[in-house]
Amino acid sequence: MAENTIRILFTIPNFITAGSGRVLANIVQRLDKNKFKPSVCVLKKGGNIMHELEASGIQVLEIPFKVAAKPYTSLLSRSWEAAKLYKPYDFDIWHSYNYSADYTEPIIARLAGSKAWVYTKKSMMWGTRAWILKSLLASRIIADNRDMPDLFFNKYGLIRKTRVIPHGIPLDKYYPRKDVKNALREKFNIPAGDFLIGCVAHILPVKDHPTLIDAVAQLKHTHLFLAGYFGEESYLASLNKQIETLGISDRVHFLGQIGNIPEFLNQMDVKVLPSKKEAFGVALIEAMACGLPVIASDISGPQQIIEDGISGFLFPQGDSKALVNCIKKFQEDPDLRIRLGAAALKRVKDQFSIEKEVAAHERLYLEIAGRW
Repeated sequence: MAENTIRILFTIPNFITAGSGRVLANIVQRLDKNKFKPSVCVLKKGGNIMHELEASGIQVLEIPFKVAAKPYTSLLSRSWEAAKLYKPYDFDIWHSYNYSADYTEPIIARLAGSKAWVYTKKSMMWGTRAWILKSLLASRIIADNRDMPDLFFNKYGLIRKTRVIPHGIPLDKYYPRKDVKNALREKFNIPAGDFLIGCVAHILPVKDHPTLIDAVAQLKHTHLFLAGYFGEESYLASLNKQIETLGISDRVHFLGQIGNIPEFLNQMDVKVLPSKKEAFGVALIEAMACGLPVIASDISGPQQIIEDGISGFLFPQGDSKALVNCIKKFQEDPDLRIRLGAAALKRVKDQFSIEKEVAAHERLYLEIAGRW
């Protein structure tokens, strides 16, 4: 390792359920190894992404990087004990992908000798004192979308340390594939003329699957494939009840977590993301990179990805009738589907490549290092 190489520790709860695992891995694997030496720390080991990182030579640690904030009287002493575990590694920068409002991690990082602590704001949650304290303790804040600086960080001087870095994806993995065999049609005995809708998202209330399910019930010869981690059993039960009540159990298919997302996307006719909140929407650019037309809620994250009517459609969040109208446009006009799919692919190539995202992170790390 070169003497001036910057040692960076990336932290994330795990690679099993954490939604940003792939986002983090895409960046870590592509950093310039002549300038940066990345390591990753999780609270719980496991998952294919973790094994992939280790196989590529990235060190993955399993060490607690946060402690309970209370009791406050012992916070520093408990943080010091946690920090001792990190001191031998001598990390220069910590970059946190911990989605919660926890503010004990930056304390541990500084006590461990880190010169800077950075976190990526990857959700639209805000408003508590914990979030503000976490942000005050950060050296830099990376915002997932361009609305965040004004919404969250336009006070206490936080906006000066905030940088907006849109996500990107590897275009050598996500691309249109005409050679993909439609195994899902065969597995579920779906006629060749039926329309396939894909949704890649954790099975959680914030993703608003009921609106999408309701829309599918209003469409004939249409099948819905839901791929994602089952986050809440009660929510899954409510979705199954809705599906049964609507009489479409034969047209809605839960796949759970899937390993080959590009292959899945290339079997679909359209991708829909009906979320109530979405800081960005990596699942959208994954689908767009595969040349797939997309439909999403007209909310902050998707608004920054989809050019409505050009590279996809936006619909009022929660409005199943409006969603039905968007889907029908693609069903009734195959040329429109091809045209918007091509525009979607071009937009990802122009704006959301992994190379752009990695380069922006590298510039930020070097900016931080330049102040030491």
